[in-house]
Amino acid sequence: MERTVPSTVSEEIELYLRTYYSLLRSTSEVQIRTLEEAHARMNSLLHPKAHDFSPDIQAFTYAFMRLPGCMVRVKLVVLGQSPAIFQGRYGNIEDWQQVSAAARRRRCFFDNDEILACFIASRSDIDDVIPLLTAYQIEWNKLHISLSQLPSSYSLENLDKQLSQGDHKALQDFADALNISWGDLNRLRTVMGNQFIPNLLEIEDRPLDLKVRLLSGSLSEYWRATRLWWENIQQACPVLVDRPVYFVSSNPHSMVNLSSGYALQYRSELLEFLEEPENSELLREWEQIQDRQVPSSEENFLYYIYKKFQQTTNGHSLEEALPHHEKSCGILRIPSEHSFDVETQVISLSKLRADCMDNRLIGDLEGLDESDALILNIDYPLGLSAYNILSKVAEHVGGVLGVYILGKAATLNGVVGDVMIPNVVHDEQSHNTYIFSNSFNSDDVNEYLVYGTVLDNQKAVTVRGTFLQNDRYMDVFYREGYTDIEMEAGPFLSAVYEMFRPQRHPADEIVNLYGVPFDLGIIHYASDTPFGTGRNLGAGTLSYYGMDSTYAGTIAILRRIFQLERQRLESLRNSGE
Repeated sequence: MERTVPSTVSEEIELYLRTYYSLLRSTSEVQIRTLEEAHARMNSLLHPKAHDFSPDIQAFTYAFMRLPGCMVRVKLVVLGQSPAIFQGRYGNIEDWQQVSAAARRRRCFFDNDEILACFIASRSDIDDVIPLLTAYQIEWNKLHISLSQLPSSYSLENLDKQLSQGDHKALQDFADALNISWGDLNRLRTVMGNQFIPNLLEIEDRPLDLKVRLLSGSLSEYWRATRLWWENIQQACPVLVDRPVYFVSSNPHSMVNLSSGYALQYRSELLEFLEEPENSELLREWEQIQDRQVPSSEENFLYYIYKKFQQTTNGHSLEEALPHHEKSCGILRIPSEHSFDVETQVISLSKLRADCMDNRLIGDLEGLDESDALILNIDYPLGLSAYNILSKVAEHVGGVLGVYILGKAATLNGVVGDVMIPNVVHDEQSHNTYIFSNSFNSDDVNEYLVYGTVLDNQKAVTVRGTFLQNDRYMDVFYREGYTDIEMEAGPFLSAVYEMFRPQRHPADEIVNLYGVPFDLGIIHYASDTPFGTGRNLGAGTLSYYGMDSTYAGTIAILRRIFQLERQRLESLRNSGE
């Protein structure tokens, strides 16, 4: 069919892509500095000041949060899909120190010297890691120059002492000397925590010259990694191969919190936790909720507090009882092993307990005690790995009754916390435009959304990477009515096409997915506003407000599953099966 989406090719972005893919074909190490000019030339929305002499602290903070904290010591980053890929050159990297980033899930191991090994699940990981490393190095080196040129009166050691004494004006003076805003520098300080001064000392001491090596970029290795991921799940839950499944891609907390109600059972302990001095702001929020001064969900707030409580000594004791409670509710957690980091949860519908479940769902449980169906919930993957994962799941489970996607997105016409429900998705991976009947509309989510707005009948575009967009690229889509920008819907829909058609998904076509023989729903919540101030859920502290749209979407998905399963069971009873 004829395309309706205009060409979105940005010559600068295409040059950048061609440059790093051609270099990564080398069997030797690639120096990140060879990519810096192409990276800066594409004028990324996330890195608008790449060409400036003054540091772009927002871009540096974004990259810092998505790379492990050990990056200040790393000189070589190695990418591979499985332990066997790393084994020949580096030995068993899983014996190294496992490290993680604050705002990106990726299994990484550090040799405690200078090598960082990262597991990748698809080409999308390359499109994510390389721009992150490049932006990180560009801004590190600009900071290095700025710090090195400061007058002797500005000393990081003195700044450390002044901050420890509560002299916050010292940070403002220091920001002025570096020609950056106080807000940006304070945000970096918050992100780095007690490593703020040590990290700046590292940056001041030396320029950065990172290298990267891709051990294998073959499609077969990505499939092998996905097979390893699935084999771990199948071993932990063998019944998946025989039972019907509702597949959900969301996150590892909202669906389990709602289904088990575990945090809500410890309301008194959580409120006691709020009385501690360091939680005074959270206590005021709770009191405002109780006094009806702010609209909010008490349950969502308690889920948020529970996550913080888990990190305390008293919280650890609750964690010890959690697996037993979840098992009694039919919930099985399966962490990923020997492959990419995508946690899985299997929920047995017949074992869910009304006496534990979140009150917003209890009324929907009736009649499910005879169900043989399972919910397979995965922590949302990155980009093309979504296609690999759903294809593998569809191949091996007893049957797929529904596919539901809940994930973050950038919005071009809304604000952070809004919910977008698309029925058109243009995929920049396959260059297909998918048209489908979304199971959800605004009414399904509105009832449970306090702070945002639900926008249904939206048009989404699946991009290749967060850095790989510029003003021209975004403007093309915005003029065509595409306002929902994310990374997974297109690959998921490519897999959906292959689940009911006898051929591989096409490329560069308009694809009609009406008539899919199972339920299909996509809900996105806005975490970024690239045409606005740059505010995003990954870069700011939004308290429990950031959870509002996540839980509203999760409730809509669970209620849909419960409804369909009751109808399926009724149909089976009527047919005498």
